[in-house]
Amino acid sequence: MPDSVPDSRRRFLKTALAGSALAGAATHSSAVLAADHSAATAAETASGYVFLTPSEASFVEALVDHMVPADRHTAKGSDLHINVYFDRTLNGNWGKGDRLYLEGPWKKGLPGQGYQLPLTPAELFRAATLAFDAVLRKTHGKPFPELDSAAKERALQALERGETDLENGIEARLYFSLLYQLTVEGLFADPVYGGNAGKAGWKMVGFPGVIATHTRNIVSFKNKDFPHQTLGIADAS
Repeated sequence: MPDSVPDSRRRFLKTALAGSALAGAATHSSAVLAADHSAATAAETASGYVFLTPSEASFVEALVDHMVPADRHTAKGSDLHINVYFDRTLNGNWGKGDRLYLEGPWKKGLPGQGYQLPLTPAELFRAATLAFDAVLRKTHGKPFPELDSAAKERALQALERGETDLENGIEARLYFSLLYQLTVEGLFADPVYGGNAGKAGWKMVGFPGVIATHTRNIVSFKNKDFPHQTLGIADAS
């Protein structure tokens, strides 16, 4: 990673590799993702939401713009269409609980046991987002998009630490893990899945794209600028 990347963005990129509480439920194979998004256009031409309601879309846009703010390396999250990635993924088979066991019994599991809820990821997002909005309106008198940057940061940190009481027994940390996971995936997934518009996430970290023959360039261009075009799935099709 270039030394010029600011500390805040560097920390974001490093922690992005650490995974989340949903790792067991959220492992995507490329085949599943391709099936989920076969009808979706590339991020550059995607328009409209197929899953998010207007209030959810407003929340997600504000969320990704806060978590991925514009700087000299990338545009803000919504300009990178990370919000579109949220929408397409939650509407796809993964969001609908494909490959999740959803028959119960439902007991609180240990951290190593993975996802232990009767909700699909899409249902979890919808219920928890509604509950989170209720908390913010009660404590701040306004929804997340209307909070200033400092208040947004405090609200998200409280979620991450599990300090926010969400209704219906949804764990705040699990909800934050879902939001964080989708943000990271939307920044670095292939643009064909809805996010990473213009391959900006890849270009920021120097990832050359999906072409396997790039592996031989790892040695040749180590610690050097990579001059070749960054390629995605659509470019190779």
